[in-house]
Amino acid sequence: MQLRVSLKEKLKNQLSSQALEEVSNSFDLIGEIAIVKAPSNPADAQIVARHIMTTHRKIRAVYSQTSPVEGSHRTRQLTLLTGENISLTTYKEAGCVFLVDVAKCYFSPRLSYERHRIATQVQPGEVVVNMFAGVGCFSIQVAKNTFNSKVYSIDVNPVAYQFMVENVQFNNVSSRVVSLLGDSKEVVENGLQGVADRVLMPLPEKALEYLPTALSALKKAGGWIHYYDFEHAQGREDPRDKTKQKVAANLEALGVDYTFGCSRIIRSTGPNWYQTVLDIQVAACSNKF
Repeated sequence: MQLRVSLKEKLKNQLSSQALEEVSNSFDLIGEIAIVKAPSNPADAQIVARHIMTTHRKIRAVYSQTSPVEGSHRTRQLTLLTGENISLTTYKEAGCVFLVDVAKCYFSPRLSYERHRIATQVQPGEVVVNMFAGVGCFSIQVAKNTFNSKVYSIDVNPVAYQFMVENVQFNNVSSRVVSLLGDSKEVVENGLQGVADRVLMPLPEKALEYLPTALSALKKAGGWIHYYDFEHAQGREDPRDKTKQKVAANLEALGVDYTFGCSRIIRSTGPNWYQTVLDIQVAACSNKF
């Protein structure tokens, strides 16, 4: 079996060793747009962009991500390297179609396995609260997979919310997904306390801060919380264990009866940094958090 050749390996005869250090082997393909970590030297960045454009024929634009995802709207600065000046694209996954503007909304194709994993866990008749829904990918997959589920899909970014509304309609799940614009703390507090069998928290930057809100959204009988995190780990440290320790300390301080289910490393996000997910089963609770 022939192994796939990495991006760095393909470019080693075209870039200096210093430039190669700035290139990431992984990059995002979102519909007709590629987003890559490119060398800081413009000429080297052009070499990387042209290579991606040549090897992925459907790509119409290659962007370099020049800032981290930041702010309450979860956006990142993108610089066009080659191709058309477009940021609106259509992405297909698991029988769903998502319209997204990569410059104005957060979207990651690297969460495709997670979206499938969560969607297949939802049971018939469940009520789900997605606290950080973006353009609706998790919510729509859940609704598509479980026909009599109900998903409250919340996001604070008005642009992402508008795309969510369109994506819900386009994927024919309007009867099962309720799109809500606003900060999920306020939205839950003002009408979604005690309604959920399952809460999704796919925003690592705010998951710990919003954990009490997630608990308050669960029914009195309890339920599941899917908690996403960023962890720094080096040497023999396990980022999954660090996530568990942090969450356990907070749940115990709140007096919550819980057990941990699946925990996994989703991806590396930088040197010694990892994105993790932890499934938390919460026993019967008073919703007073």
